[in-house]
Amino acid sequence: MKKIYTTLSLVAALGASGLASAQNIVISGWGGNDVVVMNKLINEVLAEDFKAAKINIKYVPVEGDFTPYIVNALSAGTAPDLFYTDVLVVDSLVKSGKLAPNSPELVKLQKDMVPSLNTAFTNGGKQYGIAKDFNTLAIQFNKDIFDEAKVAYPSNTDTWEDLQDKLKKVKAKLGKKVSGICLMPDYARFAPFALSTGWSPFNAQGKTVLDANFKRAFEFYTGLVQEGVGIVSSDVGQNWGGGCLGTEKTAASIEGNWISGYLRDKAPNMAYGSAMMPLDKKTGKRGNLLFTVAWGVNGDGKNLAQARKAVEILTSEKAQAWVLDSGLALPSRTKLGDAAYLKKAEAENVLAKNVFDGANNGFVQPYSFGAYGSAWTTPINEALNAVLLKQMGAKEALAVAQAKYDKLVTK
Repeated sequence: MKKIYTTLSLVAALGASGLASAQNIVISGWGGNDVVVMNKLINEVLAEDFKAAKINIKYVPVEGDFTPYIVNALSAGTAPDLFYTDVLVVDSLVKSGKLAPNSPELVKLQKDMVPSLNTAFTNGGKQYGIAKDFNTLAIQFNKDIFDEAKVAYPSNTDTWEDLQDKLKKVKAKLGKKVSGICLMPDYARFAPFALSTGWSPFNAQGKTVLDANFKRAFEFYTGLVQEGVGIVSSDVGQNWGGGCLGTEKTAASIEGNWISGYLRDKAPNMAYGSAMMPLDKKTGKRGNLLFTVAWGVNGDGKNLAQARKAVEILTSEKAQAWVLDSGLALPSRTKLGDAAYLKKAEAENVLAKNVFDGANNGFVQPYSFGAYGSAWTTPINEALNAVLLKQMGAKEALAVAQAKYDKLVTK
């Protein structure tokens, strides 16, 4: 896809008198909806803050795949001063030597951030960047379906078995009208179950072992479909949980806070609720994934001090409170976990609260797999797909996946 670069600046906001001493700082991120958000944040919400700091921001959004763009730009020496650093690729950027570790000022700022987000961007004992926002996963459910079936809603105290029992009761009462839960053959949705057992993607030796705990979670997840209470998203013509829930053919889904905007637009009359991911009865813990992006600093940039100051402004309480109140993203600042927005009883607010709390509740891992990148998820995804589509049994599918991981870590 051809990349389109658009430059938005604070020149007008700064005024002619401030331009002579202001330092130009170029920042870059995704295109799409982010352009509108960042433009307003920079040119309206934070305009005076940047002016006071004598920083002239130029925002360069990138339409298309951002990762190749930033990798190539860093290699060519043309990268912006600040840029989105997805947790999935942070290890690769650190190894390039172009991503600057946090300065003492940013290390101080880290203390105000959600601890698990700091961990997600730590490599070799150093943190690289400050998380700008994040998502985790939660359960969303159609209240009307549960009400019609006269079944209690999913709750934050549910175990796997509790959730399964509620879904079975819905299915038993409503028969062919709806399915219990929409599932996908995707580690990015299955992972909370595996992680809640205490399993980790990599053991102490750096190997992936699909042990008894993983098998238990795998069999539970795929068993939801095999027992008739779950359905694969593609079976209702969808490719994600939000699409499933929006059709009102499924009672529940597993998604992040991003689903709220979709339901607001596509299913405005749906009464929905949410709950945190269910607990593993054996560990008493829940699991979750962190999807997060940090502001990374170009180590070869000419104005490092001003770039780091820009990070402080972009992740300030003022900035993050505005983004949160707009319902656009979840803040990385711990203090904002008590924000008024997250205490409201409306569906979107409750979902945001459950997603925010998911970042530090139980066994939480970043959606990041070192040098392997997203390719690491392929063997698990293939195993899930094979079992959910009834092409293989769990034992055979996991054996195939394990063999692939054994080869992967020896390369």
